[in-house]
Amino acid sequence: MPKLPIIPSDALTQTGQVAGPQRTLRAAQFADLGFDTLAVRAGQHRTNEHEHSEALFLTSSFTYNSAQEAAQSFDGTLFGANIYSRFSNPTIQMFEERLAALEQGERCVAAASGMAAILSVALAFLAAGDHVICSRAVFGTTTSVFEKYLTKFGVITTFVDLTDLNQWQQAMRPGKTKLLFCETPSNPLAEVADLRALSALAHQHGALLVVDNCYCTPALQRPLALGADIVVHSATKYLDGQGRALGGAVVGSDKLMQDVFLVMRACGPSMSAFNAWVFLKGLETLKLRMQAHSQSALALAQWLEQHQAVERVYYTGLPSHVGHELAKTQQSGFGGIVSFVVKGGRAAAWQVIDSTRILSITGNLGDAKSTITHPATTTHGRLSVEAKQAAGITEGLIRVSVGLEDYADIQADLARGLNVLG
Repeated sequence: MPKLPIIPSDALTQTGQVAGPQRTLRAAQFADLGFDTLAVRAGQHRTNEHEHSEALFLTSSFTYNSAQEAAQSFDGTLFGANIYSRFSNPTIQMFEERLAALEQGERCVAAASGMAAILSVALAFLAAGDHVICSRAVFGTTTSVFEKYLTKFGVITTFVDLTDLNQWQQAMRPGKTKLLFCETPSNPLAEVADLRALSALAHQHGALLVVDNCYCTPALQRPLALGADIVVHSATKYLDGQGRALGGAVVGSDKLMQDVFLVMRACGPSMSAFNAWVFLKGLETLKLRMQAHSQSALALAQWLEQHQAVERVYYTGLPSHVGHELAKTQQSGFGGIVSFVVKGGRAAAWQVIDSTRILSITGNLGDAKSTITHPATTTHGRLSVEAKQAAGITEGLIRVSVGLEDYADIQADLARGLNVLG
């Protein structure tokens, strides 16, 4: 009895070629299409069911018509065959290809979380005896990965001030430094790195520049176009945009991403197909959301800057911000994160946070719902006192991820606590 016909594991591309687990989407193929068009259309593959929305493949493995076909799939001679969803799933591939197009990269590798993405980069390109230069102004857990865990395997990290190019230069160890890592704008103080200068420095010494683009997303900033070699994302944040799922991603050249893919295949910090489908839907509205976040965040930053209970506001959209002019050359918008220091330290900061009725008290960011947190005791709470001081994480610091609610309601919610202080 003949076997039932199998729906192709990956449908035809626009050029009519069958695509497989390692297929890439190059932005040059769609050079005449705009960002929003790519966000909605890039990477989609239709099955024989002719679905309009992207298909969700909730399966751990894939079947074959014969033992020979299975063998050819596993040894790679049958290009385009899916094998196992840890490293080969059509829904995940659609997300990877769409994000690669938006970042103007050749290829993307999806991961289970933003931290899984960073760890996969480290495993792909670092070995015992290698040296990393990392900005102090990164997410607290990123610091822990480099400082606490990679050290166990003989990788040494030097931490420097993000905006001090001299410190980056002085930290270089010829022949040993393999990665420069930064996030820009930084979390939570919105410091801005000169990506062109850092990429030139990295390449001068044969190192790679890795940029966390979580805050801006490709809707507002494209680090690869500024000289970076690799972009990492916590897809959990703005790429999703509604706080629904965990995920991460790494974007870069075919060659570099093959090394990351092999880590993903062997070690398994993989994205789930369901989460990839959620992120695909999030990417469709990414630019619209980032514009709305940015508009409300700028209004909030301007209001906070004039409030008598506020000592300082950190937002690159403010002319008073030290990185404002540089940000204008690298970003098309300033994003949705506003941090500010209130007078009175931790007690005052907690009072403001506890006085809110609408804002969600959570360490996450990039949600449609506005969130508020106290970095010194949450996102950066595991850092030593010295590390917090070096990173500028003070007790009076509050971080707000400005959501999509009516701006007037966001401002009024913060005013409840601030007006009592002021």
